[in-house]
Amino acid sequence: MISVERLDLGHFVRPAQEWGGPHDREEPVLAYLVRHDGGRLLFDTGMGTGSPETDAHYRPVRRALGVRPEDVDVVVNSHLHFDHIGGNQRFPDTPVLVQREELATALAGGYTIDSLLPGVRYEEIEGEYEVAKGVLVLPTPGHTEGHQSVVLDQGDRLTVLAGQAYDFAHEFGTPYRPWVGRIGELAAGRDVRVLFAHDVEVWEGRLPAPR
Repeated sequence: MISVERLDLGHFVRPAQEWGGPHDREEPVLAYLVRHDGGRLLFDTGMGTGSPETDAHYRPVRRALGVRPEDVDVVVNSHLHFDHIGGNQRFPDTPVLVQREELATALAGGYTIDSLLPGVRYEEIEGEYEVAKGVLVLPTPGHTEGHQSVVLDQGDRLTVLAGQAYDFAHEFGTPYRPWVGRIGELAAGRDVRVLFAHDVEVWEGRLPAPR
């Protein structure tokens, strides 16, 4: 049995010039708590602090994570930008799974709020990684080269915690990326539900196998 709880951790304002639109855009910041037979997984941890320049640029409104360290067996970060790792340091003894390439990029500097990186028990992985039966970490490069998602096999369907693999539900699969076909392969004709980090809307449908 695998269940997913969405956590609303606030929002930020993306300036119009950053996304190419006619106005500033308010975007939610969402994390997910997964309960499965082997334990509990937290996917992303919200917006971090420590950079007045970043706050001035994005005007974040933060909400408490509301999850205690003892409530979580493993953390998975979609990627290491400040709005996805803000609560990592609350879990100093909990393994935090991150793609090796993503961590190397972050540690090189100029990528995130650097003060959010220390004091975290990173476990580097490369490629797909099975956390538990039905709980698979899947590389989903695009937003960053080291971006990853979590694929949950719930029997009659797959649920994908896609992070920022695509910004919005209506964009999912466009442009097509090879890992979308991998999800279709894992689904094997079943329905797929996709949840995002910055959109409360959900993508639902069926996906083809790899092209």
